[in-house]
Amino acid sequence: MSQESMQTFTYRILRYTPNLIRDEWLNVGVLLHDPERNALRVRMIEEDEVFARLRKLRFDAEESLLRALQTDLEAQASAHTEGAAGFLKHLDDTLSNLLQLSPQKAVLSTDFDAEMERLYADHVAPPRYRVRAAAEAPDSRAGIRARASEAFRRSGILSRLQKSIRVAEYTFPGDPLRIDFAYRSNGTRGFVHTIALARDPRQAKEFAFTAERIRARVADCRFAAITEVEPRSDNDRHQFVAQVLAEQEIELVPVPRLDEYANRLRPILK
Repeated sequence: MSQESMQTFTYRILRYTPNLIRDEWLNVGVLLHDPERNALRVRMIEEDEVFARLRKLRFDAEESLLRALQTDLEAQASAHTEGAAGFLKHLDDTLSNLLQLSPQKAVLSTDFDAEMERLYADHVAPPRYRVRAAAEAPDSRAGIRARASEAFRRSGILSRLQKSIRVAEYTFPGDPLRIDFAYRSNGTRGFVHTIALARDPRQAKEFAFTAERIRARVADCRFAAITEVEPRSDNDRHQFVAQVLAEQEIELVPVPRLDEYANRLRPILK
């Protein structure tokens, strides 16, 4: 890979520090800046395991603050008069002791989105959610999402997809759900989310409810759910998830059919 094809990005790790005296802290997010476009991406913790670690660290942790922080930071960065660079300087001047930014570091990469996934996996996610360990946890949402990102990258459409789309504007204020991928095409809105069949069937119920709310506000929209395997006919949990999705006309796309699905999306996203 030629050095000329690579870009320089800078990143900061956001730390939650509930007790400075005891020097207790937990990495809770990544802020990745593209200086060339003056663009900022934020990714905050969302896994239940991380919040469980947080509650062990501090039983009175500001969980609601952290769940809302990604939306708040993205909105402030978009509204700042000097763009993302100016907003990052503003954060350095205004963050409280509770939230702290690590020193800025630079990385060379060819893919902004892939670099965000790597940084989050290396610095924030619990070990079993690491992107590079997705094959070891193929039935986790993080593992499925990593495989979906790779399939979309292979087909050349990953850069055309929106990532981590908040749904509060379609449901209710404060809704913490973020849909993994979305797209626009000729007036159609598409939403693609990962669901772990083997983990928690509530993920399917949550996505089905969200799809219903979005359809009430968006005239033309499509939905797809990516699962780790094809639902088995002899598995009641699998069949429950499949039925919940089917009733909301959500296409079910198992990981083995991801390349086929990505190739169907490619002409739509041109």
